[in-house]
Order: sequence, then C-alpha cells, then structure tokens
Amino acid sequence: MGVMSETISVCCTACGRRHRYTAPTYPCACGAPVAPELDPRGAATAVTHRAWDEEWIGVRCAACGAESRWPRPELGCPCGTVLCVPVDAAAGRSGRTPGSRVPAHRAVPIRTARDAVTAAVLYLRGLGHRDVRRADQRPLAGVGLAAPGVVVQVDPTVGPASVRDVECLWLTAMAESARGVYFSLAGYAEDARVRADLLDVALFVLDPSGVPRPANAPAVALDATAG
Repeated sequence: MGVMSETISVCCTACGRRHRYTAPTYPCACGAPVAPELDPRGAATAVTHRAWDEEWIGVRCAACGAESRWPRPELGCPCGTVLCVPVDAAAGRSGRTPGSRVPAHRAVPIRTARDAVTAAVLYLRGLGHRDVRRADQRPLAGVGLAAPGVVVQVDPTVGPASVRDVECLWLTAMAESARGVYFSLAGYAEDARVRADLLDVALFVLDPSGVPRPANAPAVALDATAG
C-alpha cells in the first residue's frame, strides 16, 4: 500500500511569495514508500549555510517501523532563496543517511575541486566502473566524467545544482545511451530533485569526508550495487 505525500503552503522569507510544497517519497528497505512529515504550522527558514548533520532527517516507515535518514525537505524560490521546509519535530534533523556502501578507507577528504573528482572516481570504481575518464563533452558546471554505461557530472561549486544542470546531464547521457549520475557538494534545488526523479538521474551529495551520499531514489538504487 502506498503512502500519501503531504502538501503544505510555504512562504519565502525573502520575497514573501507562497508556494505549494509536496513532500517527496522514498523507498524503505522493506520496499514500502515513506515520506517526511511536514509541519503546516511551522515557518520555513532560509538556507544560508550547509552543515552535513543538518542535511538529513529521520523518517519512520509505517509498514515495518524502521527509521532511515533522507534528505531534508527544501524548496527553491524563483527569487533565488533556498528554503528549509518545516518538518514535524519528531522526525529529527541529525544522523547519517543510509546507503553509504563505499568503505571509509577509500574516501578522500574534500578540500579542492580535484578532491571532489577523486571522490567521485573512487565511488564509481566501487560500482565496478574501472575505466573512468574525462568526458568528451564538458558540462555547464564542474567536471564531466564517463565510463561504460554512465555519464557523470561532478559539481564542486558552492551553489545547489539547478534543474537545468540535471536536464543537461540527462540529455548528454541519453545521447550516449548511458545513465546520468550527478555528484554535488552543495546539494540540489528542489525542482532539480523532482526532475531527476522523473528522468531517473542519480543524485549524490559529496560528504566533506569524501563519501558520496544518495540524495534521491535512483541514487539509493545505484548505491545498493556498490561493492
């Protein structure tokens, strides 16, 4: 049985514009869909900095009772402000995301853009892609990588990846008959997450310690194949 995603009204703290936000659903390990509980009485806050422990919330599965960690709900306003959508306090805001299957000793702490690329390459090798190279086509932002069956974008910039970034990666991957995989240091705008789910583009957020964390369902599924 499916889960019904909650929809609430979110007011931008910068421009006052109101938006309708629907909570995303994610797959529990038992196979049932889960969604974060939104707080319709709470107020959205602007995201002014990124801290890894604050990027995730606990979501409990109604089917099996297991709690897992999923990306904190966010909404990108057209004015440029990224809003943290209020969730039920019981959901929690700390902890680590599930699906980190790459052994810690293979991680490279990220201090430079080169480190971000190295972390992505190590992760791809953990998925079995040994022949990782620079892509022939350079992406709009970051560094493009390629391996048999996958086209990858590594974005070390400080701003969340946009829906255009995701769509461009998808188009490049389609032209190569490959799967699109995106690694970002700063996360993703909400519309980019939604579009990536529709296009089956796997989104990962790069932990400062160098471990990629799945940020959507396609990434969770891909991460499950890691050795």
